[in-house]
Amino acid sequence: MRLLVLGGTHHVGRAFVEAALARGDEVTTVTRGLTGTPVAGAEARHADRLDPQAMRAALADDEWDAVVDTWSAAPVAVQTSARLLSGRARHYTYISSCSVYTWPIAPGSDESAPVVDGEPSSDHGSDYAAAKRGGEVAVLHGFEGDVAVARAGLILGPYEIVGRMPFWLRRIAAGGRVPAPGPYDRPLQYVDCRDIADWVLGSQPVGTFNTVSRPGHTTIGALLDEARRVTGSDAELVWVDPATVEAASVEPWTELPIWVPPTGELAGLHALDTTAAAAAGLHCRPMAQTVADTWAWLQREGLPERPNDRPGRPMDANAEARLLALHDARRQASAH
Repeated sequence: MRLLVLGGTHHVGRAFVEAALARGDEVTTVTRGLTGTPVAGAEARHADRLDPQAMRAALADDEWDAVVDTWSAAPVAVQTSARLLSGRARHYTYISSCSVYTWPIAPGSDESAPVVDGEPSSDHGSDYAAAKRGGEVAVLHGFEGDVAVARAGLILGPYEIVGRMPFWLRRIAAGGRVPAPGPYDRPLQYVDCRDIADWVLGSQPVGTFNTVSRPGHTTIGALLDEARRVTGSDAELVWVDPATVEAASVEPWTELPIWVPPTGELAGLHALDTTAAAAAGLHCRPMAQTVADTWAWLQREGLPERPNDRPGRPMDANAEARLLALHDARRQASAH
């Protein structure tokens, strides 16, 4: 298969390139050529996605069997690519996000849940949800061929540029008392970047899919225990209940990456309906493999620079101290 990856040097794009090359596919990438890690074996072309003339030149008159597009900024870039590639590829996958659903996302939501407005010709990308929805519309209306809209949930695995799993691995590796948000058995839902790639390349799905594991693929307790195991750390995981997290003003999801409370407006982030993707062949590898491979990658390459457009940062030493102090004070008070 001839595959075109628009992106290809970061996280999901890089996973696609590596998986395709391992299958024996012929891979072309189009990036700016400024950041990321090019994969040996792929033909690298360079263009600014927001420059239609540059994109036209980079694509030339070539044809591909399939296209994968990971763009997350101004939707007009996706619109340009979808139009340029119509008639020159038979399948186009756009890596979207479950962020396109109107907030708050109701637990159990499937692909028919209401979505935000998105304008495919917009040259603004500051609103992530609107930009991703605009990208969806751009492909669905602009590409003549089969389309897969992969609404990814939480994406983990090697090459993770946002740094969620890397935060926990590095913090736990450092040892000491580590505040761990509970309850221990809080179910999690995520997808390894490599599982998205394997699914799309192997199945060529058509339609719109919540692209993430089933709810409860693992738990926060099992995940952090595995992080301690693979790092060989003697860290003490101090399990802190959701009420203490809230009282300490430590933010779920951002300051405490991956985790959200089991109730409240964030709960739906780990409770999406994934029936359609599972029926179309999405398979999610065991959690232990994702954790171990992410740690191995960090040891080899280190954490890439975090994108400036991603809000929020993992908890710092002050937030950690605040959370542990309140937890300890509440435990002491309850013992008397």
